[in-house]
Amino acid sequence: MNLIVKSVLAGFIASIGFGPVSSFAQDAPCTCTTTYQGTASSIGSIGRADGDVMVSQAAGYGPAKAGGALDFGSRVVVGARGSASVNVGGCSLDVPANSSLDISRVENNICLKVVGSEQTAAVGVSPEHTGQVAPGGARSNTPLFIFGGMAGAAGILAATQDDDEGGAVSR
Repeated sequence: MNLIVKSVLAGFIASIGFGPVSSFAQDAPCTCTTTYQGTASSIGSIGRADGDVMVSQAAGYGPAKAGGALDFGSRVVVGARGSASVNVGGCSLDVPANSSLDISRVENNICLKVVGSEQTAAVGVSPEHTGQVAPGGARSNTPLFIFGGMAGAAGILAATQDDDEGGAVSR
Protein backbone atom coordinates (compact mmCIF):
# COMPACT_ATOMS: atom_id res chain seq x y z
CA MET A 1 0.00 0.00 0.00
CA ASN A 2 1.26 3.45 -0.80
CA LEU A 3 2.93 5.39 2.04
CA ILE A 4 0.62 8.38 1.49
CA VAL A 5 -2.49 6.21 1.76
CA LYS A 6 -1.14 4.63 4.97
CA SER A 7 -0.43 8.07 6.43
CA VAL A 8 -3.90 9.35 5.60
CA LEU A 9 -5.48 6.20 7.01
CA ALA A 10 -3.44 6.45 10.23
CA GLY A 11 -4.37 10.12 10.61
CA PHE A 12 -8.04 9.33 10.12
CA ILE A 13 -7.99 6.52 12.70
CA ALA A 14 -6.06 8.66 15.16
CA SER A 15 -8.54 11.52 14.76
CA ILE A 16 -11.40 9.14 15.52
CA GLY A 17 -9.59 7.83 18.60
CA PHE A 18 -8.71 11.28 19.86
CA GLY A 19 -12.03 12.88 18.86
CA PRO A 20 -13.80 12.31 22.19
CA VAL A 21 -10.90 13.90 24.09
CA SER A 22 -11.86 17.39 22.91
CA SER A 23 -15.30 17.07 24.48
CA PHE A 24 -13.72 16.32 27.87
CA ALA A 25 -11.29 19.22 27.57
CA GLN A 26 -13.98 21.87 27.33
CA ASP A 27 -14.66 23.53 30.63
CA ALA A 28 -17.82 25.14 31.87
CA PRO A 29 -18.10 28.83 31.02
CA CYS A 30 -16.82 31.52 33.36
CA THR A 31 -19.18 32.65 36.10
CA CYS A 32 -17.82 36.19 35.67
CA THR A 33 -15.33 37.65 33.19
CA THR A 34 -13.46 40.93 33.54
CA THR A 35 -10.71 42.60 31.50
CA TYR A 36 -7.15 42.01 32.64
CA GLN A 37 -5.34 45.32 33.15
CA GLY A 38 -1.89 43.84 33.84
CA THR A 39 -0.70 46.65 36.08
CA ALA A 40 -1.21 45.48 39.66
CA SER A 41 0.84 42.92 41.59
CA SER A 42 -2.33 40.93 42.32
CA ILE A 43 -5.52 40.79 40.31
CA GLY A 44 -7.97 40.73 43.21
CA SER A 45 -8.61 39.97 46.85
CA ILE A 46 -10.77 38.01 49.24
CA GLY A 47 -13.59 40.24 50.42
CA ARG A 48 -14.90 37.96 53.16
CA ALA A 49 -13.95 34.53 54.51
CA ASP A 50 -16.23 32.99 57.14
CA GLY A 51 -15.82 29.47 58.55
CA ASP A 52 -14.15 26.70 56.51
CA VAL A 53 -12.42 28.64 53.72
CA MET A 54 -9.03 27.77 52.22
CA VAL A 55 -7.05 29.49 49.46
CA SER A 56 -4.21 28.18 47.32
CA GLN A 57 -0.83 29.68 48.17
CA ALA A 58 2.74 29.12 47.00
CA ALA A 59 3.24 26.35 49.59
CA GLY A 60 -0.17 24.70 49.14
CA TYR A 61 -3.47 25.57 50.75
CA GLY A 62 -3.85 27.81 53.77
CA PRO A 63 -6.65 29.57 55.65
CA ALA A 64 -8.25 32.40 53.71
CA LYS A 65 -8.34 35.85 55.27
CA ALA A 66 -10.27 38.95 54.22
CA GLY A 67 -7.98 41.16 52.14
CA GLY A 68 -5.79 38.23 51.03
CA ALA A 69 -4.35 38.66 47.53
CA LEU A 70 -5.56 36.56 44.59
CA ASP A 71 -3.77 35.95 41.30
CA PHE A 72 -4.06 33.71 38.23
CA GLY A 73 -4.24 30.09 39.32
CA SER A 74 -5.68 30.94 42.72
CA ARG A 75 -8.39 28.66 44.03
CA VAL A 76 -10.72 29.46 46.92
CA VAL A 77 -12.27 26.34 48.46
CA VAL A 78 -15.23 26.73 50.82
CA GLY A 79 -16.20 23.89 53.15
CA ALA A 80 -19.59 22.80 54.49
CA ARG A 81 -19.59 25.43 57.24
CA GLY A 82 -18.17 28.35 55.33
CA SER A 83 -18.79 31.14 52.87
CA ALA A 84 -16.61 33.68 51.11
CA SER A 85 -16.66 36.55 48.67
CA VAL A 86 -14.00 37.71 46.23
CA ASN A 87 -13.35 40.94 44.35
CA VAL A 88 -11.46 40.68 41.06
CA GLY A 89 -11.58 43.53 38.57
CA GLY A 90 -15.23 44.27 37.86
CA CYS A 91 -16.38 40.98 39.41
CA SER A 92 -17.61 40.62 42.98
CA LEU A 93 -18.68 37.03 43.61
CA ASP A 94 -20.01 35.11 46.59
CA VAL A 95 -18.64 31.60 46.98
CA PRO A 96 -21.21 29.48 48.88
CA ALA A 97 -20.64 26.50 51.17
CA ASN A 98 -19.31 23.31 49.54
CA SER A 99 -18.01 25.06 46.42
CA SER A 100 -14.83 26.48 45.00
CA LEU A 101 -13.73 29.37 42.83
CA ASP A 102 -10.99 29.08 40.20
CA ILE A 103 -9.25 32.09 38.67
CA SER A 104 -7.67 31.78 35.23
CA ARG A 105 -6.66 33.93 32.27
CA VAL A 106 -8.50 33.54 28.98
CA GLU A 107 -6.81 35.68 26.33
CA ASN A 108 -6.86 39.22 27.79
CA ASN A 109 -9.61 38.48 30.29
CA ILE A 110 -9.80 37.16 33.83
CA CYS A 111 -12.14 34.19 34.17
CA LEU A 112 -13.72 33.46 37.56
CA LYS A 113 -15.49 30.12 37.70
CA VAL A 114 -17.51 28.88 40.67
CA VAL A 115 -17.72 25.09 40.83
CA GLY A 116 -20.84 23.94 42.68
CA SER A 117 -21.25 21.92 45.82
CA GLU A 118 -21.91 18.62 44.03
CA GLN A 119 -18.27 18.59 42.93
CA THR A 120 -16.38 19.94 45.93
CA ALA A 121 -15.20 18.22 49.09
CA ALA A 122 -16.11 19.64 52.49
CA VAL A 123 -12.66 21.12 53.13
CA GLY A 124 -9.58 20.89 50.93
CA VAL A 125 -9.24 20.12 47.26
CA SER A 126 -11.95 18.17 45.50
CA PRO A 127 -10.99 14.94 43.67
CA GLU A 128 -11.88 16.50 40.32
CA HIS A 129 -9.17 19.14 40.77
CA THR A 130 -6.53 16.51 41.45
CA GLY A 131 -7.45 14.58 38.31
CA GLN A 132 -8.69 11.56 40.24
CA VAL A 133 -12.35 12.00 39.28
CA ALA A 134 -13.89 13.87 36.36
CA PRO A 135 -16.33 16.74 37.04
CA GLY A 136 -19.68 15.39 38.19
CA GLY A 137 -18.14 12.50 40.11
CA ALA A 138 -17.91 10.00 37.24
CA ARG A 139 -14.58 8.52 36.24
CA SER A 140 -13.28 9.70 32.89
CA ASN A 141 -13.09 7.32 29.93
CA THR A 142 -10.58 9.57 28.15
CA PRO A 143 -7.60 7.20 28.59
CA LEU A 144 -9.71 4.36 27.24
CA PHE A 145 -10.58 6.38 24.12
CA ILE A 146 -6.95 7.37 23.57
CA PHE A 147 -5.69 3.80 23.95
CA GLY A 148 -8.48 2.45 21.74
CA GLY A 149 -7.68 4.94 18.99
CA MET A 150 -4.00 4.12 19.07
CA ALA A 151 -4.63 0.36 19.13
CA GLY A 152 -7.07 0.65 16.23
CA ALA A 153 -4.61 2.68 14.16
CA ALA A 154 -1.81 0.19 14.85
CA GLY A 155 -4.06 -2.72 13.93
CA ILE A 156 -5.11 -1.20 10.63
CA LEU A 157 -1.54 -0.28 9.74
CA ALA A 158 -0.36 -3.83 10.52
CA ALA A 159 -3.19 -5.39 8.51
CA THR A 160 -2.61 -3.20 5.48
CA GLN A 161 1.20 -3.33 5.45
CA ASP A 162 2.63 -4.31 2.07
CA ASP A 163 5.89 -6.25 2.54
CA ASP A 164 6.40 -7.66 -0.96
CA GLU A 165 8.22 -4.55 -2.31
CA GLY A 166 6.35 -4.91 -5.61
CA GLY A 167 8.02 -8.24 -6.46
CA ALA A 168 6.36 -11.36 -7.78
CA VAL A 169 4.75 -13.82 -5.43
CA SER A 170 6.66 -17.12 -5.23
CA ARG A 171 4.80 -20.41 -4.98
